Amino acid sequence: MAQRIDFYDDSTAPRPNSLVLSVNVVVTNEADEILMIRRSDNDNWALPGGAIDLGESLPEAGIHETLEETGIRCKIIGLVGTYTDPRHIILYTSNGEARQVNRAGIGGATPQKAGNINPDDRLYRWNPCTDVQPGVMATCGADQCCR
Repeated sequence: MAQRIDFYDDSTAPRPNSLVLSVNVVVTNEADEILMIRRSDNDNWALPGGAIDLGESLPEAGIHETLEETGIRCKIIGLVGTYTDPRHIILYTSNGEARQVNRAGIGGATPQKAGNINPDDRLYRWNPCTDVQPGVMATCGADQCCR
């Protein structure tokens, strides 16, 4: 199975061969919880998100990725922050892509409508903001939404 390996300021990291702008979405609910997804490529919990497609705006990409990954349609409120670090490289073993990380965090998003989805089919959960690991939050400025 394809795997994702993150390198942070690591001299053994592969030289980047790709630069992709992506989006992460900080979706919160009335219980002050944050929506997290289980990544299939490294089994870690993360914010919903993905690459911005050609012709897509940042908010459109956020709505699209959240709906695709969770079945939840959200309303984008605004920009949370940006994360860019040329020393953070993601290696995708399926195709040898070594991606330099550049992401925009959008948030203050609240669920508008839950799709008809079985939680067992797509792994996502609502976590109290206080339980989310700081490293996950810092990579897109999400820590600003849970204060």
